[in-house]
Amino acid sequence: MLKVGIVGSTGRVGSLLIENLAHDSEAVLSCVHVFDELKKEVGAGVVITNSMDELLNHCDVVIDFSAPQATQTLLEAALKNPKPLVIATTGFTSHQQNLMKEASKEMPLLYSSNMSVGIALLKQLVERVSHTLKDFDIEIIEQHHRHKVDSPSGTAITLGEFAAKGRGVDLDSVRISGRDGQIGARSKEEIAVMALRGGDIVGRHTVGFYNDGEFLELNHTATSRETFSKGALRAAKWLVAQEVGFYTINDCLGI
Repeated sequence: MLKVGIVGSTGRVGSLLIENLAHDSEAVLSCVHVFDELKKEVGAGVVITNSMDELLNHCDVVIDFSAPQATQTLLEAALKNPKPLVIATTGFTSHQQNLMKEASKEMPLLYSSNMSVGIALLKQLVERVSHTLKDFDIEIIEQHHRHKVDSPSGTAITLGEFAAKGRGVDLDSVRISGRDGQIGARSKEEIAVMALRGGDIVGRHTVGFYNDGEFLELNHTATSRETFSKGALRAAKWLVAQEVGFYTINDCLGI
C-alpha cells in the first residue's frame, strides 16, 4: 500500500483527502502534518506531527494543500530527505516558486494550481483559442468562496499564462487585475484576470474572447472539492513511479 502524508490536513481539501484515503484500495494515510489541532478523526497508527521531517520519515509521497509558508517549510525539509511531492497550494512568491524548481531536481514534484481534469483540458483549449482568435480581447473571471485568501486564484493566473502563451507574450507584461476611474479605453494587448468572492462558491473560471459582433466564453465550474482531493490522490499514485523532475497535472493525465 502506498503511504500518503498530508500537509494542510486541517483544511477543507485536506479533510476530504483523509476521507478519500479511508476508502482507498491502493493507498493509505500514514501521517498528517498539523500546526494547531486536528479535529478530523484518523485511523489507528496514523502519525500526527507538526514536524515536516517527521512527516517525510513516515510516508512514500506527500500531498500538500496548505499555505505558501508551510509549503516552503516542506520543500526545505524535502531537500534533505527527498520524497515525491504533490503540491496544490497557491499564492507563491517568486522565491517559493524557485524553491519548487530546485526541489524538482532532487525528487519527482508535481505542481498544479488546480487538480481537476476539466481545468487541465481547459488550459489547452485556452492556449489554442488564444492563438487562433488573435484579434479578440481576453478577459478572465474567477469566482470563489468568501474565505479564499489569495487573489486572483492560482488557477486564473495559470489560465492567463496559457492565454498569453497562445499570443506569444509574457503574462506579467500584459496582465491587469482591476479597473477603476478614468483609465481610458482597453488596450488590445492586455489580458484581464479579475476575481469575485462570496458565499461558498467552490470555484468557477470563465475565459472570454470578445470581438465586435461576437464572443466566445470557455467556462469551468467545480461543484465539489472532491474534484481536487481525488485529483491529487490520482496524481500521487502516478508520481511515485516517475523519475526526478517537475510535472503538472496535464503530465499525469497525458494531455
